[in-house]
Amino acid sequence: MAAFHVGAVAAFFFFTWKAFFTAILLYWVSGSMGIGMSYHRLLTHRGYKTYKWVEYFLTLCATLALEGGPIFWVATHRIHHQYSDQEGDPHSPIDGKWWAHMGWILMGKSMHHDTTTLARYVPDLAKDKFHVWITKYHYVPQIILGVVLLAFGGLPYLMWGMFFRTVFGLHCTWLVNSATHSWGTRRFATRDLSTNSWWVALFTFGEGWHNNHHAHPTSAAHGFTWYEIDTNWYGIWVLKQLGLAWDIKRVRLADLEKGLVAAPNGRLIEEALPEGAAAGD
Repeated sequence: MAAFHVGAVAAFFFFTWKAFFTAILLYWVSGSMGIGMSYHRLLTHRGYKTYKWVEYFLTLCATLALEGGPIFWVATHRIHHQYSDQEGDPHSPIDGKWWAHMGWILMGKSMHHDTTTLARYVPDLAKDKFHVWITKYHYVPQIILGVVLLAFGGLPYLMWGMFFRTVFGLHCTWLVNSATHSWGTRRFATRDLSTNSWWVALFTFGEGWHNNHHAHPTSAAHGFTWYEIDTNWYGIWVLKQLGLAWDIKRVRLADLEKGLVAAPNGRLIEEALPEGAAAGD
């Protein structure tokens, strides 16, 4: 982890526009197609269905984010939803904002759960040979990518496309754990501290609409209105248009306001808390 952060800083000494745009492209592949569309909305919450080859391809994209294999990532996130902002939550700001951001990765117990413990939360993935295999060797695609970047673009491509892009993506993901449980607006009276944060949503392709997500976790769309930009949802929509996604679960604010959608995880609040106010204040 430290080496990647050093590499991210060193990237500024190897700047080229081609390397920079390569990093942006790879961040979209790993962060949106991978973490958002695959690990989170498909594997964790099963917000939509797709062909196995699409699922496996998107999972490979997710491994490029260096956030662990699918079994670890999905199990940790399902544990988070089960104990959100309570004892047992692996990354709640109740234990400190630094802890929620990255302390839990460096010193938390969740990184040391054995396969048996994790399997209890991911029985669907634990019986899939590909997901078991890629969880064990999740670092291999990143190594291959690094070799390719170095071969075709030299050090600038390697430093930006691997080191800077990976570190930037990690901190953006961690902001969902820390910032969107500390500051923002609340549309739903959920039992946790989740908030909606437009700026976190911009950095994470739509994952910042976190209060929406905690209220309706299986919804493949986290932005519930037209102005809540949700790039991950747009990607899933494209898959649908191509005939590669179906049985898509989606919640719209208009349907909620009409009482057409059940809200077991938190009722709709008429007036949201102002931006910057801590949830629960």
